[in-house]
Amino acid sequence: DIDDVGHKYHLDLVLEDVLDKDSTVNCTAEVLYHLGNKNIAPAVQFTIEGELKNTDEADYIFYSRIKSLEKELAAENIPDSHGSVSPEMEPIHLLAQVASGYVIWQNSTENTKFQLAQIKHVKQVKRSDDCLEFDYMILLHEMVSQEIIPWQMTVLWHPQHGVQVTQ
Repeated sequence: DIDDVGHKYHLDLVLEDVLDKDSTVNCTAEVLYHLGNKNIAPAVQFTIEGELKNTDEADYIFYSRIKSLEKELAAENIPDSHGSVSPEMEPIHLLAQVASGYVIWQNSTENTKFQLAQIKHVKQVKRSDDCLEFDYMILLHEMVSQEIIPWQMTVLWHPQHGVQVTQ
């Protein structure tokens, strides 16, 4: 407890690479939940010991595939009702996981535990620049209350510039 500021937690964790389950790195983090104002995202500082697998090649393959589509990508229900994600939709699902992580961080309190449950639908937005833009409607599972919360997010992505949640 930090008087008149909030609650600070020190975490030691192991991060597992979602693409290579055998690849892990150690991480330490400090998370500060501010008192009173629920509109402030927790302050997070972290260090990672080591590096996870480089995804540049897979990123560029995905980027090139999406850029070469004749019409904008659109999909629904990822994963499907059996929990399956098709191989061609796996990058779309991974992008949603990263972007939803930002949404979760911005809306977390000490009393919440959000997890991406499903992409209800995703639609690519045509752009004149090199970025890819996707409008997602996701379902977040709030594990404490067991609520399923629909959330719309707009995501920009480019393999050289990373992920940005713009809405």
